Amino acid sequence: MNHELKLVKIGLGLVLIGLLFGVVMGMTFGTNEDIFKNYITEGIAANSSVHDAKSPDKIWRYAQRAHFHATGIAAFALGLVFLVMFSTLKPKMKTVSSLFLGLSTFYPLAWLNMYILAPSLGREAAHSHIVTETLASIGVGGLLLGCVLVLGNVFLGLFREKTEASSQRLGTKEKQPNLI
Repeated sequence: MNHELKLVKIGLGLVLIGLLFGVVMGMTFGTNEDIFKNYITEGIAANSSVHDAKSPDKIWRYAQRAHFHATGIAAFALGLVFLVMFSTLKPKMKTVSSLFLGLSTFYPLAWLNMYILAPSLGREAAHSHIVTETLASIGVGGLLLGCVLVLGNVFLGLFREKTEASSQRLGTKEKQPNLI
C-alpha cells in the first residue's frame, strides 16, 4: 500500500489542498461573510460604470461557487484518486492519472479569480480574463483526462500493468523448454 500511495502522492496532495481550500472558504463564510460582501460593495462603488443592479449578487455567487466547486470536485477527485491507487494501471499511469485528477483543483480557482476581478473589471471581463480561462481549462481538462484514464482502465482494461497471467492469456510469454 505504501508503494501505491507514493505513486499517487502528488495528485492526492493537490486534491487535498483543493478540499482544504473549499473548507476554509466555507468556514470564512460562516465566521465573517461581510469580508467578501464588503469587498464587492467597495469594488462596485469604485467602478460603477462596468456594473448593473445584478452585479452584487452575481459576484457574491462567484465566491460561493469557488467554495462549492472546491469541496465537490475535490471530494469526487479524491474518490477517483483512491480508485487509481487500487487499479491495475501501470505505475507511471497511476502517477499521471492522479496528477490529472489533482489538476481539477484549478477549476474552483477560476471562480475565485472571477470573484476577485469582477468588482474592478466587471463580470464579463472577469469571466473572459486569460487567468480565469486558463484556470478553468487546466481544471476541467485535468479532471476529464484523469477520468478517461481511470475509467478506460476499469471498464476497458486499458493501460494495465502486464502480469505473467495476462501474458499467458495473450500467448505472448515465451514457451519454456520441456525438460521431461
